[in-house]
Parts: sequence; C-alpha cells; structure tokens
Amino acid sequence: MKCLIYVSLFLTVQGAPQRRDISKLPLKMPQVSPKVKDTYLCHAVETSQQNPTYITGFVPEANKDIAHHILIYGCTTPGSQDSVWNCGEMAHTTDDYSSAGVCGTGSQIVYAWAMDAPSLTLPKDVGFKVGGDSDIKYLVLQVHYKNVDSFLPPKNGKDSSGVTLLTTSTPMPRAAGVYLLGTGGSIPPKSVEYMETACEINEDIVMHPFAFRTHAHTHGEVTAGYRIRDGKWTEIGRMSPHKPQMFYNVTNPGIEVRRGDILAARCTMKNDESRTIQIGATQNDEMCNFYIMYFVDGERTANSHNCFSAGPPYYYWDNSPMVHKMNLKDAPQTASLIPDKNVYLKISSPAHPGMSQQDVTLDENVQDRRLVRLLDYLNNAYGDPDYYPPL
Repeated sequence: MKCLIYVSLFLTVQGAPQRRDISKLPLKMPQVSPKVKDTYLCHAVETSQQNPTYITGFVPEANKDIAHHILIYGCTTPGSQDSVWNCGEMAHTTDDYSSAGVCGTGSQIVYAWAMDAPSLTLPKDVGFKVGGDSDIKYLVLQVHYKNVDSFLPPKNGKDSSGVTLLTTSTPMPRAAGVYLLGTGGSIPPKSVEYMETACEINEDIVMHPFAFRTHAHTHGEVTAGYRIRDGKWTEIGRMSPHKPQMFYNVTNPGIEVRRGDILAARCTMKNDESRTIQIGATQNDEMCNFYIMYFVDGERTANSHNCFSAGPPYYYWDNSPMVHKMNLKDAPQTASLIPDKNVYLKISSPAHPGMSQQDVTLDENVQDRRLVRLLDYLNNAYGDPDYYPPL
C-alpha cells in the first residue's frame, strides 16, 4: 500500500487547456478477484508529504455491470496497511481479504461514481488539495462489486476498476470539497416513502456549490437538495437516480451557503415489492444520498462533511428540531416531482408524524439496535463527523 504519489512521475496530458502541468494519476484496483457479490474493496495510495497536489478532474474507468459504485476518500490515515482490504462492514465479508474501515482517521469524500457516469472536470482555479500540509495524506479507492461472475472459475478474471485523476502542482486559489446528505430508515411494502434529512451550517464559511449528485438503488425515483435561508427554499439540484449518477451542474449557479443556512435533502422512494426495504450496503438494500460538490475561496473547506438522519419512520422534516426555521409550508412540491416525467409522487401516509424523540432515544431503552448500528456505519463510512442529527 505504501505507494507515494510523485507529480514528476505522472504522464502529461496532451493539449490540456490553460495549464501546462496537468498530469494523470491512475488510482485503480491492483488486479483483484472478489469472489462474493456485494464485496466492498479498498486500496490506498499515500500522497507526497513534501509537495501538495491539486486534483482538477476525474476520469472513471469502470463498468456498471461489475462495479455498483466507486468512491474516492481522502484520509489522514487509511483503514488498513494492506494493499487491498475488505471495507464493507455492513455488506458481505470474505476470508480473501482482511476487514477494516475505509479510513483510520480524517475521512472525507472526494469523488463518487455509478451507473457509467462520464468524466468530471472541475471549474477553473478549483482543485482538491491533497498531500503536503493538507489533511489528506492518503487517497483511498473503494469499489463496490455488484457482479463477480467474471472472477470465478473457469474465467478467473482480475479487475482494475478505478479512476484516473487529473492533477496539477500549480496551487489553486479555490479549494474543492464534498458535503453529503443521507438517511437511514426503511421503506414499507407497496408504498411511496420520503427519506429526509436536514442540518444547519454552524461554521464561519462560505460554500459555493457548483455540482450535485444523487445516489439510490432501484427504488429511488427522485432526489432533491435545498438551501434554506430565512425560511426561503432554493433548489441546489434535483435528479432521478435512474439516470447516470454523475455530478450535474447545480440548478441555481452562484448559490452560496453560509453560517445559519440549513441544507436539506429528500429521496422519494417507491416500493412495489411485498417486503420492507432497509437502507443498507447491498444492492438488495437502498441508499439515500445527495452529494454537494462546492468550492471555497482560499484553502479552508468545511470541517463537517456530512449530514445524516435516522430516516423513516423515525425522522422527517416535520419532526426535525429545526422545523421552526424551515418554513415547511413553502417547501417545494417539486422535491417529489420526477424530472422529465411531470409525475408527482405523494407519500403513502400523508400525516407521517414519525416517532417522537422519546421513542427513539439512544439509550438502553432502544429496542431497534439496528438503527444505532446503521447510524454508526453511515457516519463512519462517509466521514468523520462531530455531530449526529437529532432523531
């Protein structure tokens, strides 16, 4: 795993606009052979401790029929010293690889890919700073393997799924970051369910969202994210997760997020099956994720990287501790309007009061310990938070 990133070893991209030192860094699995579907594998590279590098673009090299999704994390320390390890705590484990978390310390998401999403180039003068004096001392590639047939006998194939990073040694005046909103929870059989989350920004920072990405599995119909300021809702992005799960341009270019603003997201899920579907790590489970990619002027990005709620039936916007600041009567109905279809999905139980906080306190009276475990997993898997959203 001790693979140092040295800019001098990169291949120069021919004809790169505006900058002459754009280089390529392949971040790929080292010919792995996962044997069980829904295996999560991680592979880390150490960044240069002397000179920082700035990531300005991402070129995915993967097949959606094999890789369910790919994440790139920035870590202060990796979850393991092995070259490859199993980093899917809530998915299947395997004896072929040791098991550990994605990061040991200092976790933050840098990039995400699924559904054959295309390449991404960041705006001019924007980059993810890694190495040097940054908090990102390692880059960790995580691949969730959907189909492993090609790795089993008689094929016995090897995989090198991953992402080629476009980098430069030229300091960028604007630092990029990713903020993730997501939920736990469950979707009852034969129902439409809203999975919602919201957090207030408590840092003295100005975030400039420029791209968003949605992620769900087969039951997600539309995912939407908003900034709420003084009770006014402004859309950051809205998309069906059935489309390529790439980073799209924000709905309102130039939108800013400041201290006191609330970031909120809703995943509208439609379950036509006869079983209850839980948020979880396998392709038979669900996920509700809304990613915001943003930049700040200077180098200091947000200390908090994510916002998770317990999800239904425990949490909805209307039983949030911040409900008095959210002005829900003006929440856009388009949050559950499927883009390009003009189809509005209404929650199956309009009252959806959720459960009271007394019913879901994190103490010895909690009967559903899966909720606690899930929240621990989500927060540890997706970041290094200092805050659990109240239930």
